[in-house]
Amino acid sequence: MNLKVGDKVVVISGKSKGSEGKIIKTLKKENKVIVEGCNMVTKHIKPNSQNENGGIVKQEAPIHASNVMIIDPKTKKRTRIAHKVDEKGNKVRISVKSKEILK
Repeated sequence: MNLKVGDKVVVISGKSKGSEGKIIKTLKKENKVIVEGCNMVTKHIKPNSQNENGGIVKQEAPIHASNVMIIDPKTKKRTRIAHKVDEKGNKVRISVKSKEILK
């Protein structure tokens, strides 16, 4: 998976299409990501020791990694990611459109 926690992404398909946010968590085995403020679902929580009242909570659900694209920091548009070996011998991610290194 080419995406990391903290990357700014845009959702390109599904019910949250067009919305942007940062990646909160990556689920590598399932090839899914959780994006801040996208794909919101309602969850019914029972009262327990941590949550005294319980109730209905809105939270983010995972999105398949193929349904999001990273936003290029230079052009502010969505782009694909390529990998390149820099002069120190480290593998780095670069933006396909602007050829800029992604951090």
